[in-house]
Amino acid sequence: MKRPVIALLTDFGGDDFFVASMKGVILGINPEVSLVDIAHRVPSFGVEAAAFRLWASYRFFPEGTVFVVVVDPGVGSQREVLLAATQGNYFFIAPDNGVLTRVLRDDPPRTVRHLQEKSYFLLEVSRTFEGRDRMAPVAAQLTLGIPCDKFGPECVTYKELDLPEAHLRAGRISGAVAYIDKFGNAITNIPARLLEAVAADRKEDLRCRIGDLAIPFRESYSAGKKGRSLFLIGSLGLLEVAVREGSAAEELGLKVGESVLVAAKKNDEER
Repeated sequence: MKRPVIALLTDFGGDDFFVASMKGVILGINPEVSLVDIAHRVPSFGVEAAAFRLWASYRFFPEGTVFVVVVDPGVGSQREVLLAATQGNYFFIAPDNGVLTRVLRDDPPRTVRHLQEKSYFLLEVSRTFEGRDRMAPVAAQLTLGIPCDKFGPECVTYKELDLPEAHLRAGRISGAVAYIDKFGNAITNIPARLLEAVAADRKEDLRCRIGDLAIPFRESYSAGKKGRSLFLIGSLGLLEVAVREGSAAEELGLKVGESVLVAAKKNDEER
């Protein structure tokens, strides 16, 4: 029998008692659980950053994995805590603040419920640590086979982030930087299929334009020149802007939300 998996994603960092407390609660209910840390250094209150990290990683976990996301600027308020079970047979527990937007668009839910059944929470529930007192115990109970409908009523609507989408018009792709990774690579919202639609066999003729920069396409990081910028299709199937052995975010001044345009080159200078 496979061991159940609970994956944790928080903005708690690695030096405090918060993550350990959640793990203790989970293991106290089901000591057979395998606990996986997705990340705990999400920027404080960084809901959009957490949403991207969750979307980028969840699909590589085994079916039945329970994901607990605690990036929660609204802790202690009237906002609800959600439990979503998806068509791909994953479970997500998170505050209703939009952090599940990307995964639930990618893997639509079979049911979404509000966590309201107090008998599954810790006996004393604080107003400042619902990740430990409500989310962690429910996650553990799920791995014991408790069905979703026991934890609270079904909800019809839940909060979604306003995420921009890439567009293709007249042979030009417009998009934006969605995420900056640890290496300073700027991951955009432009999927590989749009590049295929513009230049299926001649991607080397494309240029990624950010401000006055015209950046060439390369098949891999190593295909670029050291210290020079390039763009490529990354491991998530999205266009990335990078600097070989450098940080595109630092060297090109890129930030989340930065506009990106891709089109055929027109004698632009390469950087």
